[in-house]
Amino acid sequence: MKSYTSSVYKYRRRKTIEVGFGKISLGGHQPIRVESMVTADTMNTEAVVKQCRELYDVNCEIIRITAPTVKSADNLRNIRDQLRKDGIDTPLVADIHFTPKAAMKAVEFVENVRINPGNFADRKWNLDRDLTDDEYNAELERLYNEFKLLVLKAKEYGVSMRIGTNHGSLSDRIMNRYGDSPQGMAESALEFARICEDLGYHDILFSMKSSNVRVMIEAYRVLVAKADASLKHAYPLHLGVTEAGDGDEGRIKSSMGIGSLLEDGLGDTIRVSLTENPVHEIPIGYAIVKKYNDRLYVSGQRGHEPINQLIDNGKGGQDEALPFDPYDFKRFQTQKIELNNLSCGGDSLPRVEVEIKASMDDPSAVVDDIVKISRLDDTDSIRAEICGINLTSIDQFNALESQLKLKDIAPVLSVGITDTALVDELKGRAPKIRLNIREGEMLSTEFLTSFDPGTALEFCFLKKNASSTSIAGVLTKLALKCRKNNLFNVFFSIEALDSAYAYRKLVQAFKAENLDYPLIIRFNAKQIQDRQQVLVHSSIQAGALFSDGIGDALAITSSLSYNDEINFAYNILQASRLRLSKTEFISCPGCGRTLFDLERTTEKIKSRISHLKGLKIGIMGCIVNGPGEMADADFGYVGTGNGQISLYVGKECVQKHIPEAEALDRLVDLIKEHGKWVEPKATEYQVL
Repeated sequence: MKSYTSSVYKYRRRKTIEVGFGKISLGGHQPIRVESMVTADTMNTEAVVKQCRELYDVNCEIIRITAPTVKSADNLRNIRDQLRKDGIDTPLVADIHFTPKAAMKAVEFVENVRINPGNFADRKWNLDRDLTDDEYNAELERLYNEFKLLVLKAKEYGVSMRIGTNHGSLSDRIMNRYGDSPQGMAESALEFARICEDLGYHDILFSMKSSNVRVMIEAYRVLVAKADASLKHAYPLHLGVTEAGDGDEGRIKSSMGIGSLLEDGLGDTIRVSLTENPVHEIPIGYAIVKKYNDRLYVSGQRGHEPINQLIDNGKGGQDEALPFDPYDFKRFQTQKIELNNLSCGGDSLPRVEVEIKASMDDPSAVVDDIVKISRLDDTDSIRAEICGINLTSIDQFNALESQLKLKDIAPVLSVGITDTALVDELKGRAPKIRLNIREGEMLSTEFLTSFDPGTALEFCFLKKNASSTSIAGVLTKLALKCRKNNLFNVFFSIEALDSAYAYRKLVQAFKAENLDYPLIIRFNAKQIQDRQQVLVHSSIQAGALFSDGIGDALAITSSLSYNDEINFAYNILQASRLRLSKTEFISCPGCGRTLFDLERTTEKIKSRISHLKGLKIGIMGCIVNGPGEMADADFGYVGTGNGQISLYVGKECVQKHIPEAEALDRLVDLIKEHGKWVEPKATEYQVL
């Protein structure tokens, strides 16, 4: 399969055709659009219009409204007319599940219709046997005839269409043939796209959503590779992590999934799906796309490079050695290193390092900070495991060492230096010596010939303007020298704000030389003061790497608090599914189909069971994606009627139509029955 992008080592936006959305269009040279979805009942015209106005006021560019029935689809006319009367001309999208007749009505009143190929007029099939080719093709013919009606009407009305696959709602037919996989998600959408092209309709775009960040990323890559090889045009992509949740967790998951693909040049419109008021989705959405939209050149008014220099003008990627398999997750295999009683690399959990902010001229303050970030017991999950310090003299280390001994503290220290003369004085005393390599400086490596093989050493390239190729070249040469001198307790890292491409190039170079030294992902955002921007950039740069299996430890350095840095790091590792350190809540943002207060319910469930570290809980407003996303959760809480909840274990519904007032207690009982319950501690420690 040809690559999904022109290069994984530099930014080149994928060129797509432009697709119309009323007063705007997306794809091609257009900015990456930011959209959201109202949560009010579509039959409540006043409430929907109010939410649309609130979204309009925060510059939401596209607004989606669910249309679960023909009656609600017909009411889109009243919503549209009131909005236009109020001077709000934001393009509207009708969100359709299960009901083709609703789509046929909605297309008359909106600028775009979103259909889910997993439940658009599809049949239930027995998954215990394989469908024959004749059965499969007969079903495709039936879908062709059903979908054709909508395509022709959309074409007549000049309305565009999003073919939006969800990991949680693949059809039985697709599941029978492809399983619950990114390949199945892509094929589900491509079947409908082929019908569109056959009917001469090209105003389409795709989405491949999942609550699992890795699945979401892989699904988009598979889709693009297959679509560019088989379809007539390169169609725009709508990006999003569905059921991302709320708070920092939801923003980090969304930034990782969306940002990883934007880094690869994929994506023309996005939605951050938060279990919060929809207006909160817009600021984080713009924060994610800012870096990429700032590169646009529109009439000489914005950006700093002509767009033609940043767009890949050919479909499909170039043949190049890849540092990872983009379609099948595997961790980059490195060797394991022991740091005191902490293992790093190999099959160890990715570790978290935090840089001490106190001045080394005040060793007491440094020790106080070390205590703050590492005083938790080993049974606790979220803590700094490695404490980074930077020193310029051995006297500073001596003073710190004395203070640590006085207080009987033995942290895993990562001691950063730039003077190789200090290496001999630190070996055997510091668990890890981090040698910082400045751009343009010559580094003497004579000390390697007599270096203590039992002491861990890290080579950290401080990236400013150096190219990914040159950084990889420098670090690979050092790695080869280490191997020649039989030094294996060695780490490599690149410290920068934007380093994903450089790490990829380094891994590719390591693979070419059969090097397996562990990698520490270092993200430095000291120059950024805004908390949201640090969250977004760290999630994209570090998250993209861990989602592709690159990285054995994560260090976030910023102007923020230790609490923020540590929690960002653990949330990134949790979203990449490499280290589950707390309860993960897969909660949907809600829409007009939701029949209970999703925000309040999510908060109530979190307050009761958020202490169950490593457990995944799905909280769904309705049945559309509920059962499917339950496959990625241990237990599920799904709205199935007015004031009624159904409970799931995995994909299996085990208790149906429970009164909402009883549902949380019943969920706790269910967790206990399956042996997953532990009593919460009286107090949970919070990092300062």
